[in-house]
Amino acid sequence: MKVNVSGCSVEEAMRLLGGRWRLLIVSYLVDGPKRLNELHRDITGISQRSLTLDLRALEKSGLVKRTVWPSAPVRVDYELTLDGKRLKPVINVMKEFGMWLKQKS
Repeated sequence: MKVNVSGCSVEEAMRLLGGRWRLLIVSYLVDGPKRLNELHRDITGISQRSLTLDLRALEKSGLVKRTVWPSAPVRVDYELTLDGKRLKPVINVMKEFGMWLKQKS
């Protein structure tokens, strides 16, 4: 991950959540755990590789928890941690802003 060069708190948040997909992934996990294939179906246009890499980065940062269930076939769930759930107000503001942008167009 890139280093925060300015020391700015916004840059620190963008360092973690920046990119095309991470905040969108978090938005789909706000309502509860999902399996990898569910996320892949929900997020149109994301490649399996991008989804996996971004989930790993979010997991490494402590925002997403990965649970592997011992079954055949193996079941893997992704869910927000307590830290990840702190992003819910951010998601709500982004949704509201997105709806405003759509109406403006």
